[in-house]
Amino acid sequence: MESVKGFKDFTGAEALKRQEVREIIIKNFRLFGFEPAETPLIEFEEFVKGENLGDEAISDIFKLKDKGQRELALRYEFTFQLKRIASNKKLPYKRYQIGEVFRDEPVSANRLRQFTQADVDVVGSSVKDEAEILALTAKILNELEIKFVINVNNRKLMNEILDSEGIKQKKEVIKEIDKLDKLTEQEVRKNLKKYNADKVLAIFKKPEKYFEKFEFYKEIKELKKACALYNVKINFQPSLARGLSYYNGSVFEIKTAEMKETIIGGGSYLVNEIQSTGISFGIERISQIAKVDVKEERVLIISIGEDKKAVKLAENMREKGIPCMIMYGKISKALEFANSYGIENVIFLGSEEVKKKKIMHFLYFFMMFFRQ
Repeated sequence: MESVKGFKDFTGAEALKRQEVREIIIKNFRLFGFEPAETPLIEFEEFVKGENLGDEAISDIFKLKDKGQRELALRYEFTFQLKRIASNKKLPYKRYQIGEVFRDEPVSANRLRQFTQADVDVVGSSVKDEAEILALTAKILNELEIKFVINVNNRKLMNEILDSEGIKQKKEVIKEIDKLDKLTEQEVRKNLKKYNADKVLAIFKKPEKYFEKFEFYKEIKELKKACALYNVKINFQPSLARGLSYYNGSVFEIKTAEMKETIIGGGSYLVNEIQSTGISFGIERISQIAKVDVKEERVLIISIGEDKKAVKLAENMREKGIPCMIMYGKISKALEFANSYGIENVIFLGSEEVKKKKIMHFLYFFMMFFRQ
């Protein structure tokens, strides 16, 4: 039976790799002082929409009703839920969350309708927190052996530039400029003409030195200085805006040559009128390109009429941290199973093996192996 379009099963080596990637991400989140949080998949539709009704992500939410005919929706991200869980928390409130989010949008090879995000956010943040989040991001990607570029910009700087050019419909214009990495320059210029703003396109293609004359470029300089403390290099990209309109300062987007889509994105915004910042890792995309060892050394114990001793052996191995499982009865069937799942280590446990105490040799070998 096929799954619904845009939804996918993960099993075997693929699932193991995703699990390893998650564990590496969580380990680093904890190292940087973030605490875990969990929130519901389903919220009231009004709460999900919030004040960002013009955002494409809002138009893509999955809507549903319960038996009480209440208007509900699946979460499309985690950030809006911070409004509730961050209330009355001692600041700065640093939380991480990993889980599924949903968007009813067109499907492609690297874009699903159910996908897993791993987020960190700081409620009550400064530019130093922004730099630390980017340092955390760099640390994780280095551990996953993914080559990357951290692109940054500032929404206040973009607004300042558009104000200087007399542009009225800034929100709409910024949305079009942000498409420069997805559409051709000609297509973006055509879209900007609808707002009489095609002339500004040339500004956002100028070298970085040009932007030093603007007041809010100083925030880019401050972020660069703070990132330098972590030896993290960032790339100023003046056309970068990110798709969500709630960003009010720095925005980040992490790219890799191994995939055309963005693998990580985030920025700064308000939570209950408190300045905050965060970033979101796309588990599906990162897992595709991460270089992690997912080979799991497992042991299959085949019991040939020695079930009690097989269970005792398995429990002994598990206490030593050795993953193992037991199969009973027919040897050929058990070996076929081991071959199917790539289990290379097999112990036959019959009366002869017990008598000759061969088991202890196997156990000693695996203990030595797993200590390496």
